[in-house]
Amino acid sequence: MISPLFSQLLIPFIIAMFLAITMGGSGTGPSFSAAYGANVVRHSLIPGLFGIMVFLGAIIAGKNTATTIGQGLLAPEMMTFSIVSIILFSVAVSLLIANLAGVPQSTSQSTVFAIVAPALYFHEFNSTKLLTEIIPTWFILPVISYAISYFLGKYIYRPMRRRGLTISRAKNINLKPVWDGIILITALYVAFSIGANNVANAAGPIASMTANELNLSLDQHFVILMILSTLIVAPSFGIGSSFFGKKIVQNTGKEIVLFGKFEAVIIGIVSASLLLLASIVKGIPTSLVQLNVAAILGIGVAKLGPKNIFRKTEVKKFFLMWLIAPCIAFCLSLLLIFLADYFKIV
Repeated sequence: MISPLFSQLLIPFIIAMFLAITMGGSGTGPSFSAAYGANVVRHSLIPGLFGIMVFLGAIIAGKNTATTIGQGLLAPEMMTFSIVSIILFSVAVSLLIANLAGVPQSTSQSTVFAIVAPALYFHEFNSTKLLTEIIPTWFILPVISYAISYFLGKYIYRPMRRRGLTISRAKNINLKPVWDGIILITALYVAFSIGANNVANAAGPIASMTANELNLSLDQHFVILMILSTLIVAPSFGIGSSFFGKKIVQNTGKEIVLFGKFEAVIIGIVSASLLLLASIVKGIPTSLVQLNVAAILGIGVAKLGPKNIFRKTEVKKFFLMWLIAPCIAFCLSLLLIFLADYFKIV
C-alpha cells in the first residue's frame, strides 16, 4: 500500500524528471554546439557524454545555486509539494515550447520567474536577491561573454590565422587530433558547468519540499536532500539530450557561423567559465544558453562583421524566444497557483 506522503512526493519528482528532460534538450546546444559545428563529435555520442558531465557538475559544484533556487527567492516553508509541482511544471512547459521551436532556452530564467509568481501571490517575495544580484547578472554576463569572445576573435585568433598558427587548415593536419581532444574537453567542461547551475533548477525546490514534507531541519539536511534529488534528476538530462538535442545543436552549431576549432574552444571556455563563476561564487542561476550565444556572436562579428551576423533569422528567433519563455513560465505558474489556492489545494 502506497502511503499518501509517498504519493505526494512522487508527483513533483516525476515533474522534476520531465523538466530535466526538457533541460537536457535545451542544454545540449550551449554545451556541444561548438564541438558539433566544428565536426569534432558525432551526435550519437553527445547524450551520454552530456549526461555524465552534468551529473558530476551538479554533485561537485551545484550546492550554492540549489540553495538560491530552493531558499533564496521564496520562503523555504512555502515549498510545499503543490507549489513545487506547479513551479516545475510551468518551467517544463515553457522549455518544451522552446525545444519544439528548436531554440536553446534559459532554464534558469524560466525557473526564477516561475518561483517569483507564487512568491508574489502569497506576499513572500524576497526581492533583494533578485533585483540586486540575479537580474543584473543576467544582463552583465552576456555582455562580458560577447566582449571577451570578440576581443579574442579579433585580436588573437585573426592574427594567429594570418600567421598560419591556427589548426583548421590542411597544412596543420598533424595537430588535428590534439585540437579535437581540446575541443571535446571544452565541451565536457561546458556540460559540467551546466550541471553546476541548471540541475539546481529542479533539485533545489525538490530538496526544500522534501525537507518540509518530512519535517526535517532544512539547514541540516539540505545538502543530503540535494544530492539525492540530483541522483534522480541529473540522468534525465541525458534522456532529454537524446530526444531534443539534434535540432538544437544544428541551429546553434551550423546555422549561425561556421566554426573553426580554435573558435569553438574560445566559445566553450568563455561561456562555461562565466557560468561556473556565477554558480560557485554567488550561487546565481544564470543562462548558459545566452552566455554561449553571446560568445558565438562575438566570434561571428569578429570574423564576418555585425551585419552578416545580426541579420540572420536564427539570431532574431533566439532573442524573441528568450523573452517569451520566461513570461510563459511566470503566467502559467501564477494561473495555476491562483487555481490551486481557489480550490484549497495549496
